[in-house]
Amino acid sequence: MTAGFPVRRHRIAHALQCVALASTLAFSAAASAEDAVVRDARGRDVTIGHPTRIVSIGGAVTEILYALGADDRIVAVDTTSLYPPKAMADKPNVGYMRQLSAEGVLGLNPQLVLAIAGSGPKETIDVIDAAKIPLIMVPDTFTEAGMVEKIRLVAKVAGVEAHGECLANAVAGDLAALRELRAKVKTPPRVMFVMSFLDGRTMVAGQKTAANEIIKLAGGVNVADSFDGYKIMSDEAIAAAKPDTVLSMERGKDTLQADTVFASPAFALTPAAKTRNLVAMDGLYLLGFGPRTAAAARDLAVKLDPALTADAASFKPASLAVNCRQ
Repeated sequence: MTAGFPVRRHRIAHALQCVALASTLAFSAAASAEDAVVRDARGRDVTIGHPTRIVSIGGAVTEILYALGADDRIVAVDTTSLYPPKAMADKPNVGYMRQLSAEGVLGLNPQLVLAIAGSGPKETIDVIDAAKIPLIMVPDTFTEAGMVEKIRLVAKVAGVEAHGECLANAVAGDLAALRELRAKVKTPPRVMFVMSFLDGRTMVAGQKTAANEIIKLAGGVNVADSFDGYKIMSDEAIAAAKPDTVLSMERGKDTLQADTVFASPAFALTPAAKTRNLVAMDGLYLLGFGPRTAAAARDLAVKLDPALTADAASFKPASLAVNCRQ
């Protein structure tokens, strides 16, 4: 037995004890109301009542709850919940979605934990399950249909299904307009998404990633198409891929700079270096696959292909203007 095991066991026991009463109250409240059954990303049927204390994990989940007018029920968010900005400013923070503490979550006496798929770690999820607090993992599918279904699921859980249809219809309309814009692309730009660039090691996005799908939605082609997920790519492979544009996330003072990227042997001879074409966008906006994703894809499309500027100007995403809170 490792020395760390007794400590973990103690923490688990303490977490369960500190929420025993809250769990009982939440169960009683749910049992006295009209129950709803939701199938989540784990393939489980989760029974919920009318939760008024929700811990929201995942930027897209929090964004949807706010868009549906259910933000008054949120008792805490995670560090990826950056939009709207007041979510991070007004709500307690339970930490990064993949490094959650059971005590931090359960100590808030939630009636529901609504978390994007991939949240964890597993030990924390197991403790929350054992505490009998309803936990719903929201599917994080990087498709047009996945975005709409994500909205409908969150709306059902929050008991505001009419609001959810309002937002889902707005997003579906935006995606239809985006398809029309994408159809005007004559030569799909070749794009490489760089997740990290440090000490000569470049991590890029392959297939089955949010980055890959947003590139496609914007009318581009991901040149790192020989693998799935995020991987370190050699200088030779990067040069051979010949990206027209390097795409990355904004990270404040740590945002990638064109001078740094295009001075490296990996990128110096690429078409992107000749035009110094590096695009950095807000991470949640670009990769969150929430209500604003069609708008993000429109903005990216113009950055990848300026010839689309006039057509994109007439595309006014409804998701940015519609009021589905009432």
